[in-house]
Amino acid sequence: MSDNNRSRGLGAAARVTALAGSVMDLHVRIALQEVDREKRRLIGGGVFLAMGGVLMLLALFAFEAAVLMWMHAAFSWSWESSFLFIALVDVLLAGVSLRIGGQLAKGPYLPETLEGLVRTTKAVLGRS
Repeated sequence: MSDNNRSRGLGAAARVTALAGSVMDLHVRIALQEVDREKRRLIGGGVFLAMGGVLMLLALFAFEAAVLMWMHAAFSWSWESSFLFIALVDVLLAGVSLRIGGQLAKGPYLPETLEGLVRTTKAVLGRS
């Protein structure tokens, strides 16, 4: 192979490499734009989920107040008995929910995910 052919081959390889690098740069830019777009969507979704959760909690309080008044009037229970019954139902439902949620949350996690959870937990609890 002559020097002229070898230099043409290296020039073509350099052009292909530059083209591949350009395509990769474009791909990275597009991926970063998509991440930005998805980040905004996820944050917006989280805000609406939090708002829905707070409103659902307020609705639960109103429903429990209505059930308390109904039990007091319909069964002639004392207020203390009505409150204790509602508290017992709440504790039972919370226990079932926590048990199911704990089972669903189990699973294989990536080391990076576990490390992030540990850091977040430490930050929330104020530990270094």
